[in-house]
Amino acid sequence: MLKTVEGIYQDGKVELAEQPQTTGDRVQVLVTFLDASTVDPAKLRQLIDQLETIAGLQQGFEELNAGQTRSIVQFSEEFLKQCNTPLYSYDVEDFELDLKNLRELGRL
Repeated sequence: MLKTVEGIYQDGKVELAEQPQTTGDRVQVLVTFLDASTVDPAKLRQLIDQLETIAGLQQGFEELNAGQTRSIVQFSEEFLKQCNTPLYSYDVEDFELDLKNLRELGRL
């Protein structure tokens, strides 16, 4: 599992902004120290999101290699949930609107 958590290093200790869900009392971590004067908080958040996306894909490949398969729908729903992306139900009205737009653009 790969989970990125923000935190603050102070007085020889790292204080995490949130408690990660772990599988035991002892977990290996990597700590990266950032220069606060050069870090853009929005870019940092974007980097964390990208790392979590990569971790989700890696987990899917590991499960596939281990023979633990699931439906693409289930995988997609779990992946979107991990990325905090709301599920969207694409219905007949959406399809018809897409067809109308493609016709207006001359692509159908």
